[in-house]
Amino acid sequence: MNDYLMELVAIFCTTTLFGMGIAALLKIFNLPFIWMHPVEKDSKRHGGELVAEVLKSHGVRHIFTLPGGHISPILVAAEKLGIQIVDTRHEAAAAFAADAVARMSGTVGVVAVTAGPGLTNAVTAIKNAQMAQSPVLLIGGASASILKGRGALQDIDQMSLFKPLCKLCVTVTCVRNIVPTVLRALQEAQSGTPGPVFIEFPIDVLYPYHMVSKEIGVKQGGKSIMQRIVNWYLGNYLDNLFAGAWDPQDTKPLKVNIPFVSPDVVNQCVEIVSRSKKPVILLGSQATLPPTPVEDLRRSLENLGIPCFLGGMSRGLLGRKSAIQMRQRRRDALKEADVIILAGAVCDFRLSYGRVLGRQAKIIAVNRNKEELYKNSDMFWKPSVAVLGDVGTFLRDLSACLAGYQCDAEWLSTLRERDETKEVANVKMAEEPTEVHLNPMKVFTELEELLPSNAVLVADGGDFVATAAYILRPRGPLTWLDPGAFGTLGVGGGFALGAKLCRPDSEIWIIYGDGSLGYSLAEFDTYTRHKTPVIALVGNDAGWTQIAREQKPMFGSSVGCDLAHCDYHTSAEGLGAKGVLIGRNDDIKSKLKEVQKLHAEGHSVLVNVLIGSTKFREGSISV
Repeated sequence: MNDYLMELVAIFCTTTLFGMGIAALLKIFNLPFIWMHPVEKDSKRHGGELVAEVLKSHGVRHIFTLPGGHISPILVAAEKLGIQIVDTRHEAAAAFAADAVARMSGTVGVVAVTAGPGLTNAVTAIKNAQMAQSPVLLIGGASASILKGRGALQDIDQMSLFKPLCKLCVTVTCVRNIVPTVLRALQEAQSGTPGPVFIEFPIDVLYPYHMVSKEIGVKQGGKSIMQRIVNWYLGNYLDNLFAGAWDPQDTKPLKVNIPFVSPDVVNQCVEIVSRSKKPVILLGSQATLPPTPVEDLRRSLENLGIPCFLGGMSRGLLGRKSAIQMRQRRRDALKEADVIILAGAVCDFRLSYGRVLGRQAKIIAVNRNKEELYKNSDMFWKPSVAVLGDVGTFLRDLSACLAGYQCDAEWLSTLRERDETKEVANVKMAEEPTEVHLNPMKVFTELEELLPSNAVLVADGGDFVATAAYILRPRGPLTWLDPGAFGTLGVGGGFALGAKLCRPDSEIWIIYGDGSLGYSLAEFDTYTRHKTPVIALVGNDAGWTQIAREQKPMFGSSVGCDLAHCDYHTSAEGLGAKGVLIGRNDDIKSKLKEVQKLHAEGHSVLVNVLIGSTKFREGSISV
């Protein structure tokens, strides 16, 4: 055994033996439990098997990872049970992929990374999952419990990093606690306001007894009293780790706690809506959460007949074209409405902190999260009814109680006419030539006509993506993925990977800015290795254009915002994908059809589109 470790243990043991009583020693080593649950020292089983069994019983189909020795037992055991291990080129991409799976499947997305830098590399992605309210289980390795704080490899205070980001942070201290800990974490991730949870697994609870014993340095006997004390201490430490490890435990999922809205509150809202003539619904991502199937929610909204504006994961909920979905001039509609239902929509920067809501309108706010429910209500708006509960079931119940209700036909036609007028203007602007390269609006209008009914759109960028959001129409529920309120760049590579695994027969299109592409370009290697072909459409204008739009007029300089017209398509080919360049003299539609053909043959494709500048986004200042 390492002499330094021997010395540390000897000091601790001496202090413990002579400074504490027998009762305290029994408690420290949990000796009564050890005596009742003899350790199976010859067992080849390991803690990773228990983790895998619980995940399997919860229907987990994929674990996203960048491997490390701390977590190898989990990955190996999970693969043996038929869970696909998908290794990425960066931990953030692995966590983003788990986030996408959580959003699209209605289950918990799982990401496993090694200790120290493996976990710190995942911080941004986990924060994004927190703000997007995605149920993600983060599994992290850690140094052996006995070496915590002793300077072991990659040993840092990981719990302090993730406590502000996760609903639950737990360190597993012995093998017998693995099953209940994972069960509790999976339950918590999905309950109430969904979000990420973190389980830290010290390396000595994951490996088999004989390997941990060898690494710790447990020996029989000892020449001196001090050596015997050390061996006695280490033996009891080891036995406590493995006592009761393989006792039968139930791995069935625990009941998820969902806050449902009471009938009395629903009836109160029915009274308000039934008297309205110009209502409007703003839907946020929470509307798509289980338990209400998205198709059921779609029918409920169509039965209500109230005009809807969709945001976040709710984009696409009503299909490509719907008589009740509005996409343009939302601010005007909110000023004129007499009833506004915030169905998971939050009064943060996306709604100008509530300032865009009409002062005379009755506002029904529905949200699972109390803080979001009342956000900025002390400043710019006040809810007429604040409903703390699940959005989907609320809308379903509201629709059922309002059978026969119809909002004012003129209100609907007014909003529809505005939408169509704006759409016509956009099409006209798309035909205007830019000074150099291609009009990005033209690229999207051509793509819009070619996207199949099963297409999934992944948004990762600034200016280019913001343009896409007004032109491309998600084809159906859960077919649009964007980072959410955190506005994180770099989600594209991981999101697309998770989406492809959830929808293997779909065309997955990543809409990239050339700046954001740099975060996850290497994931084309992941797509190649795991046979998960996707298409990336890169708007290459050689700059961080969304930032430059405001920085240059304000300060007269584009410093830090300038990039080059790089050959991104060539880079993708080096990672096993196909690359296509589209420039000013190319027929956009023909090129995009070529891309779709390559994808149908099983290739990932990066489309490098050289674009110029339009006036479409002028005045769009990010605050």
